[in-house]
Amino acid sequence: MTEHAELLTAMHDAVLQGDDATAAKLARDALSRSVSPLEAIENGLVPGIRKAGDLWEEGEYFLPELVTSAEAMKAAMAILQPALREDQQGLRSAGRVVIGTVKGDIHDIGKTLVATMLSANGFEVADEGADVEVARFVERARELDADLICASALLTTTMTVQRDLVQAAREAGLRARVMVGGAPVSKDWADQIGASGYADNAVAAVDVARELTGD
Repeated sequence: MTEHAELLTAMHDAVLQGDDATAAKLARDALSRSVSPLEAIENGLVPGIRKAGDLWEEGEYFLPELVTSAEAMKAAMAILQPALREDQQGLRSAGRVVIGTVKGDIHDIGKTLVATMLSANGFEVADEGADVEVARFVERARELDADLICASALLTTTMTVQRDLVQAAREAGLRARVMVGGAPVSKDWADQIGASGYADNAVAAVDVARELTGD
């Protein structure tokens, strides 16, 4: 195996093992060795995060492992993304996404994981954080001409904000489709409020997002 291939394999392994410090170091090594940031992402990091998702689906990884893999991916991406912009390169965008946890809800671990997984799979993601007003979702989706609005609710008391968001997006004439998720959320709820999509975990969210954007 060449030194180049070994580096990409090491990046894959660092993400899979959730080693954020090593992932970041390898990202810096890739740039210093003139490996293009695009190649480092597509052939090093992305296969690692996808493998972590596969292991999660197979029951070999649990949520803590998936979270640490996502954090390692984020650490490496923080190094590579500025270089990617400088090179005026870019991953083929799978779609533009505005994501956040709805107003009144400050939980954001699951939402952040979904955002990272979407980003790792080629989506341009604007993460608005937690406790996000309906108007903010709508404003950002219009500003970015987003394909998707992803809204998480982790409390039964905040689920109704998802319904308000679907209605507001429709009234605003946005082309963005609304996808919902969160611990108390179900497919039945998503159908009831008129959401275009529902996912019960971060891996499924990527698949649903791809379906909704036709990617």
